[in-house]
Amino acid sequence: MIGMESKANVQTRATMKYQKKVGIIAKSFKIKKELADNFKIACEKAGVSQASQISKMMQQFIASVSESDTEEKK
Repeated sequence: MIGMESKANVQTRATMKYQKKVGIIAKSFKIKKELADNFKIACEKAGVSQASQISKMMQQFIASVSESDTEEKK
């Protein structure tokens, strides 16, 4: 059993090192359960991970705000 825990710790450390290297962080926030459940189902139907879809929507939002900032300065 000790050998198994050792391998798990090695893998966990390797995963944490990789995530730090590529800049992946954990983000936590509270939303309504019904919204979270429906989002999970929609992601499953679309065949995408929840994290990738949230990242995509965040990037689209950032881009739209950046575009509106540019338009306001004109």
